[in-house]
Amino acid sequence: MPVEPIRFYNRYTQQIETEAIYGEKWLRLMYENPAGRFLLWAFVKRSLFSKYYGWQMNKKLSARHVLPFIVDYNLNADEFAKSAFEFKTFNEFFCRALKKNARPIAAGERDVVFPADGRHLAFQNLDDVDGFYAKGAKFSLAELLDSHEEAAKYAGGSMVISRLCPVDYHRFHFPLAGSPTEPEKIRGALYSVSPIALRRRVRYLVENKRVKTTLRTALADDVVCMEIGATNVGSILQTFVPDRPVAKGEEKGLFKFGGSCVITLFRAGKVQLSKDLLEQSRQYRETYARMGDVMGVAL
Repeated sequence: MPVEPIRFYNRYTQQIETEAIYGEKWLRLMYENPAGRFLLWAFVKRSLFSKYYGWQMNKKLSARHVLPFIVDYNLNADEFAKSAFEFKTFNEFFCRALKKNARPIAAGERDVVFPADGRHLAFQNLDDVDGFYAKGAKFSLAELLDSHEEAAKYAGGSMVISRLCPVDYHRFHFPLAGSPTEPEKIRGALYSVSPIALRRRVRYLVENKRVKTTLRTALADDVVCMEIGATNVGSILQTFVPDRPVAKGEEKGLFKFGGSCVITLFRAGKVQLSKDLLEQSRQYRETYARMGDVMGVAL
């Protein structure tokens, strides 16, 4: 059976590109091979496996992987807030900060910005969507939010799924100015969020552990900002102070090692998502864009 590559639309080159997948052979074994799926169920999805891997990435010896990783995946070290030679562990490099001007925040008064670097799927009206990563592959808002009452408030709303690869900048930010509530943890497993996994079972996104925060905004009413853990994600760390006003693009938190996902959920009629995002998403294709760039406009 031929291997299906993961392709995405790059907003900046305006080209369809093929993703360089970190650990691709391992991922395909776990999610495309019957023996691998047994190992996935028995060991890999469990938190102990990811905690062990995270512990390895926190050891000083792990720093030897930093420079080869930068070279192999052609990362722009000029964006890093400190020299690539200064990272003491791989996890310290992985959740690195960037220079202040590395991610300009869209300045339009009503601009809504991407919360993270990554590959994004966008849906203007969730009631009209026939699938996320593939036709018929969906989950309910009640499952995602772990609340039927809260799901009712976002019926017919808009959603953006932002998938972070291991090669991406792994801090996440607020899409609008507002006042964030106390984050709520929802327990779950730790499946991969790579399309290799999600095209076969998109429900991993509602089965994985996640953290939910409501951002109360003047422009778009309440907005749900959710971070989803995944295999080998050591931690989801929140760095903001609840109930304190935040600026658009201000840091919300960070992921430690692993591929991860951020979901932004809007109430019906509150935003108009960007045209290129919607066009690509109708073909179940992600769009690559960086944190701070325009995701849509508040109506």
